[in-house]
Amino acid sequence: MIRSITSEDFKPFGCVIEYPDKDKEDKDKNLFCVTLKETEKVGWRIAYLVLRDKAIDSLEQHPRSFESFEPVSGKALLYVAAEKNVKDIRCYYLDKPVILNKGVWHGVVTVGGESEVKITENADVECVFWQLESGLDSRGFR
Repeated sequence: MIRSITSEDFKPFGCVIEYPDKDKEDKDKNLFCVTLKETEKVGWRIAYLVLRDKAIDSLEQHPRSFESFEPVSGKALLYVAAEKNVKDIRCYYLDKPVILNKGVWHGVVTVGGESEVKITENADVECVFWQLESGLDSRGFR
C-alpha cells in the first residue's frame, strides 16, 4: 500500500520539511523555522539524484546521519522501515520533502521514466545495506 506523507504518519521515520501551523500565522509576514538541527560537529553535503531505478533489491541506512529527500521532478516512491523487519516496510509517495532519522532503512524507486531528488546528508556517510529476499518496485514486493 502506498501512503501519503503526513507529519503524524511519517513521525516514526523522521519529519516532513514544512512550517507547522502556517495557516495560524500572520498572512502578510514571511515565516521561518528550523526543521532539524544537527548537534554533532559534522560537515554536510547537498546531492542531486537523477533516479532511474524502477526496482530495488536492498534497503540502506546511515547510522550516524540524517538524510533529506526533497522531490524536484517526476514521481518517486520512498520505502522506509524503522527496524530490519520486512513486515514493517512502508511505502510513501514522495510528494513532500522529508528528513529521515539516523538509522532508518530506506530506498527509492521512480514511477515512470525518471525522477529527480535533492538530498542533504553528512559529508561522510556510513552505508549499511539490507539485502531483501524479494525486491521492491512501484507495486511493492516483486
